[in-house]
Amino acid sequence: MIELIDLQKDYSNKTVLAVKQLEISSGCFVGLVGNNGAGKTTMLSLILDLIKSTSGKVLLKGNDVAKTENWKTYTGSYLGENFLIPFLTPVEYLSYIGTLHGKNKADLDLFLLEISGFFSNESMENKYIRDLSLGNKNKVGILAAIYTSPELLILDEPFANLDPGSQSWLKRKLTELNQNGVTVLMSSHDLKHVTDVCSRILLLDNGNIINDINVQKNVLVELESYFNVH
Repeated sequence: MIELIDLQKDYSNKTVLAVKQLEISSGCFVGLVGNNGAGKTTMLSLILDLIKSTSGKVLLKGNDVAKTENWKTYTGSYLGENFLIPFLTPVEYLSYIGTLHGKNKADLDLFLLEISGFFSNESMENKYIRDLSLGNKNKVGILAAIYTSPELLILDEPFANLDPGSQSWLKRKLTELNQNGVTVLMSSHDLKHVTDVCSRILLLDNGNIINDINVQKNVLVELESYFNVH
């Protein structure tokens, strides 16, 4: 599904990401963890062709993302509020995103019912996105990414600024999507959430993947030990 080959990104002669070779198979649930500046968001941005690499390439289903557009039809993503349109309401934004992926009003109405436990319909209909809290903005972006019915879902810090109930709902939803065949790649600072839902964890430090971990019973302890969490 995803392949990074000799991928490197430099800023002002400083390398912020360097990945010699990475493959993520279809159906995997992969988490990126690392301290601020480790390269997590840079990696996701390169995969989505939001920034240009200094060298190397990203392949999705064997196609170079910098040279093709077809990958956009099966990829849902949210990396932050810059993805949003602030002068729309959440429902208007979801409707707009849906039309780009062949969705109609009936599809939207059904989706709104399915996600009612994550975001109240009243807030989604009566407020502009620009007037929402940061947590609710993140909810809108995450929901839009899910609404596209992606084969590949890419999220940057999806649990940030969410209340505990919403975090629990999102973990269940992401697990359900993955069990139904969706490949999920997400970054997160929350080690517990990552270990709860991911089957594979990539540990980044200074732009390098320093560990590639298959999730098992004691993986949280291993990660906490690395980050010196007490």
